[in-house]
Amino acid sequence: MSNIKNVFDISGRAMAAQLVRLNTVASNLANAGNIAGSKEEAYKSIKPVFETKFAEHAKTSGLATVDAVEVKQVSAEPEKSFMPEHPQADSDGYVYKAAVNVDQEMVEMMEAGRQYQNNIEVISTIRALMMRTLSLGK
Repeated sequence: MSNIKNVFDISGRAMAAQLVRLNTVASNLANAGNIAGSKEEAYKSIKPVFETKFAEHAKTSGLATVDAVEVKQVSAEPEKSFMPEHPQADSDGYVYKAAVNVDQEMVEMMEAGRQYQNNIEVISTIRALMMRTLSLGK
């Protein structure tokens, strides 16, 4: 079982997972305009795989979080374009553009950013509540 300690651990793991998500989006966007001479060489976008991690006594404690367990290549086909003058064109004059949907990646980036910000808000709220609790004893 996963060793989840407290709400800070939950948010920290979730933020780390969103950071992996943002890194894959950055890689995909950086390679969106790449051109290759064959289908096999063309860049294929990557996506993280998330897995829910539960605490040992999740049913009583309610503690669960998420981890990015791996990054996988998406099976989208590269776009084939006729460009016989391009130096990377194959014998038939075709080049293959990276299989990256820029619009989808931008949505993914915005969503990951929101999720990251939500976890920062959780940590900020918990810290403020802890400080209030400590000031009650004064």
